[in-house]
Amino acid sequence: MKEFMSIGIGIVGAGMISNFHAKAIADTNNGKLIGCYDRNGERAEQFASANGCRSYSTLDEMLADPDVQAVAICTPSGAHLEPAVAAAKAGKHVVVEKPLEVTKEKCDEIIAACDAANVKLAATFQSRFHESSQLMKSAVDAGRFGKITLGDAYVKWYRSQEYYDSGAWRGTWALDGGGALMNQAIHSVDLLLWLMGPAKRVHAMMDTMTHERIEVEDIVIANIQFENGALGVIEATTTAFPGALKRVEIAGSEGSAVLEEEDLTQWTFASETDEDASIRERMAGKTETGGGAADPAAIGHHGHTEVFNDFIEAIENDREPLVNGVEGRRSTELICAIYESARSGKTIEL
Repeated sequence: MKEFMSIGIGIVGAGMISNFHAKAIADTNNGKLIGCYDRNGERAEQFASANGCRSYSTLDEMLADPDVQAVAICTPSGAHLEPAVAAAKAGKHVVVEKPLEVTKEKCDEIIAACDAANVKLAATFQSRFHESSQLMKSAVDAGRFGKITLGDAYVKWYRSQEYYDSGAWRGTWALDGGGALMNQAIHSVDLLLWLMGPAKRVHAMMDTMTHERIEVEDIVIANIQFENGALGVIEATTTAFPGALKRVEIAGSEGSAVLEEEDLTQWTFASETDEDASIRERMAGKTETGGGAADPAAIGHHGHTEVFNDFIEAIENDREPLVNGVEGRRSTELICAIYESARSGKTIEL
């Protein structure tokens, strides 16, 4: 078996999600956390002390470090572009926390910069790596649902006013990129597109109903038509106390399945296989956390670990990451179309 040197990784941004990246890197097969940079130097130093790594005073200092072969972008959503492009130009591979960026144009700039520098680019959509999600995808690809007619995503979460007040960037179009849909529901949007294929058109409504001092929506509903002809609904909110696990549903002429976080709560097909009963048993009660439904920190880091393992293997074997830049862009494109439809009242063609 071929052996590889450890891939040194630097983290840009020392907010909450950076801690999950640090834990994930520590659990990878071949990754090593080298250091962290944050515009708030004190916060970077605290992160470095807690994680036994270096603290850099500038981004350029991190990018000049030969021990850093890859960079994880953990800045606010609308501030991914600048450090991602800088990292690519410095010859560093790039993994970006969701969303890849908050507009299609910014996503395209990141993708182009990584392509021009011939470095790998991965987007952090860890839900794709869960066993239950993989089983759903395999069933779709095998045609087990027959003619797929419906694909739905429901994210009925709760966020307090204090959550939005905790950071000046939260709830802003510029840096959060949106509200319940762009920040909280984007993983479910990504899963839905991965399972159902591209969206063709969308019609949406949104509002801000229970939160104050935010620019973005805290509730949105979108009707989707997919290119395969199936219809679907996306519901996302941060107003639903006490918060429920996110849910993705696929239904067709020969089967239905419901994914709640990592649990498969329904797995029924007209043509049963020998494995179906064991899947129903094994995939019940898989979720061990609150899934972020009420507390954004109530998630595990195991999905992030798989993202980093795949990213590192892509670097080592010179292949594309499973969720590369083009894949990471898809959810941003659909979400931006949903926002455009909600603002204009028109059906938007993708």
